[in-house]
Amino acid sequence: MSSRPDATTKRADGRHGGPWRAVGAVVVVLLAMLGSGLIGAALKSTDTPRPPQPVAGTVGPTANGPLAEADLDGAERTPTGLPRATPTSIVIPRIGVRASIMALGTNPDGTVQVPPLDQALLAGWYEPGPSPGEPGNAVIVGHVDSAAIGPAVFFSLGALQPGDTVTVERADGRAATFRVDSVASYPKNAFPTEQVYGPSNRPGLRVITCGGQFDEATGDYPDNVIVFASLTP
Repeated sequence: MSSRPDATTKRADGRHGGPWRAVGAVVVVLLAMLGSGLIGAALKSTDTPRPPQPVAGTVGPTANGPLAEADLDGAERTPTGLPRATPTSIVIPRIGVRASIMALGTNPDGTVQVPPLDQALLAGWYEPGPSPGEPGNAVIVGHVDSAAIGPAVFFSLGALQPGDTVTVERADGRAATFRVDSVASYPKNAFPTEQVYGPSNRPGLRVITCGGQFDEATGDYPDNVIVFASLTP
């Protein structure tokens, strides 16, 4: 997919492995192949600010689920998760994000929807997957920028560091707070589909946007910036 500002339908960063609650691995692979585009409608001026970029990396062991923490008696404890509830907003203190969240589904071609470009300051939750706080990997996506408004909701996502927090407020009145495990940039053709959309029995969060140097020729970003985070105990 192209990230051109005039595109009416955007594919999501890295093939959202179809609702893993309802479909199998074959569909996950298919969506990974289809969703090579990104969440961004790039700024075209060469003098516009550039989004911060994390290091290019490989998914580490903490990307698959939260690290267990030790109680005072030395026993490990892992968050058990919350019931399902619609997320309403996302708060990321380090980069000054406080944004409402809309629910997203899947496009007819199997790619994941993203927020409309005229609402590029909103984040989007992949509703067929787990909700933030539930066991499993909840996925939230958002634009990095827009030709219409400039820097968008996740413009500074690449500046996050391990240990930072991401809080998702939910319709049930609860807030799920996640600790960042790792942040990395991946070429779209090497998107870590399984680590982002694969099943997990632990509550995790994946936050995704565009990354890399915008390509004026293709009207697209070449990479995805992905934050891997775990629910705090």
